[in-house]
Amino acid sequence: TGAILTGANLTDADLTGAILTDADLSGAILTGADLTDADLTGAILRYHDIDTNLHGADMHRADLSYAGLRGADLSFADLSFADLSFADLTHSYLYGANLTGANMNGVYLGRAILTYANLSYANLYSVFLANADLNGADLTGADLSYAYMYEAHLNGAKLDGANLYGADLSRVELDYVQARNLLQCPAALPIH
Repeated sequence: TGAILTGANLTDADLTGAILTDADLSGAILTGADLTDADLTGAILRYHDIDTNLHGADMHRADLSYAGLRGADLSFADLSFADLSFADLTHSYLYGANLTGANMNGVYLGRAILTYANLSYANLYSVFLANADLNGADLTGADLSYAYMYEAHLNGAKLDGANLYGADLSRVELDYVQARNLLQCPAALPIH
């Protein structure tokens, strides 16, 4: 729709099923907003002077493919089964977010905070996670094929049944990781 909602206060708004394709939501406040089944394909939710606040937002099954979410606060958001393919989440804050089964193919998560996030069974194929904080994250059954994880922090993370085929785990911190039944695990997994 291309709607311009820059800086809008949408706190606790019911946006269930809303069609916000190509909408500009830069700096919008979406704390507690319900975006269940919303279509945000190509939406812009960029960080400018004010962080985009999606803290606790319900975006279950939402389409956020190609969305610009740099620096967004998505802590405790429900993004389960959402399509985030090729979204830019650089420096985003996803502490405790639910990303169960999410499609995150090609997502850029450089320096993002994903501490205690639930990424179980997520598609993280070819995702960029350099310097990301995934301490305590649940990556059970996640597809991390060809993920670039240079200097990522995964201390205390769960990687049971994860697919790490072709993943770059250079200088990754993996203390106290739970990693049973890994699929296509690199020969020299640097678990301490």
